[in-house]
Amino acid sequence: MVSIWNFDAKIAFQDIIGATECFDEKYCIGIGGYGSVFRAELEGGNVYAIKLLHSVDDSIDEKGFHAEIQVLTKVRHRCIVKLHGYCSHSKCKFLIYDLIEKGSLASNLQEEQLAKELDWSKRSTILKDVAQALSYLHYDWDVPIIHRDIKSSNILLDLDFKAYVSDFGMAKNLKHTCSSWSTIFAGTCGYIAPELSSTMMFTEKCDVYSFGVVAMEVVMGKHPGDLLLPFFCRTEQHTELMDILDKRIAAPTRDEEKDIILLVLVAFACLQICPKARPTMQQVYQALTSRSRTTDIQKPLHEVKLQDLHDLCAIIRNI
Repeated sequence: MVSIWNFDAKIAFQDIIGATECFDEKYCIGIGGYGSVFRAELEGGNVYAIKLLHSVDDSIDEKGFHAEIQVLTKVRHRCIVKLHGYCSHSKCKFLIYDLIEKGSLASNLQEEQLAKELDWSKRSTILKDVAQALSYLHYDWDVPIIHRDIKSSNILLDLDFKAYVSDFGMAKNLKHTCSSWSTIFAGTCGYIAPELSSTMMFTEKCDVYSFGVVAMEVVMGKHPGDLLLPFFCRTEQHTELMDILDKRIAAPTRDEEKDIILLVLVAFACLQICPKARPTMQQVYQALTSRSRTTDIQKPLHEVKLQDLHDLCAIIRNI
């Protein structure tokens, strides 16, 4: 077993096997694309999330396992889940992470009582955290890192509702040509950039599109569905923004109304069909956090239509 952070690898292996009773299903807290996640409380009360490979003989699972190790041994960011160590035995492969207590953004949005805890301020902050993490991956490395599977179930929340990007099993280093071909279809239906269905060529703008889907999901409280269709194909052009907001939480304050308008503007910019028309994640993060930000929309929220936001979304690249 290999330790990455200050972690006693020799003790940990037996402790993890004991704490999970040989990975008994009663300790399973989630199932991902290539591994199941178990809760393990070790001596001293420290609690970790252990991702166990579904199969040590499956080449795709193996690639996901090594992709996570390759990325997470390099990155250090407060909004990216921390990898403490891993075991790469021929009969047992697992990864050791911090346990992020509140689970995924998806599960929090799906459960009505949990969704009510996610007020507009928290939702805005969650999206800023994710945007910051993606900007870091895309721009703070000599060779950018593309996540390739951004979705609400891969964003984890702690007890303070701070967001962490997780599950790097499909992550790739982007070559200096700024794009890369993939022979394996990566991503999750409903979050995948439309160009991947025809070209199989991924760029950082694929992550940008997926972020746009998540942003709309956070605003609406559910997957945006038909709102992802090209705008001229939709019947919602004249729909008021108020009509698509998550009704399970209190109506926004005036300041929160401005934040919501900005979030949807950013989301629409990210969801542009043409990759070149989408902003970068740096531009997205700057737009969401700039003190001098403006949306050029002076109407109160109840008068804003989706058409208004679609017409203005290009300004995000200039904020």
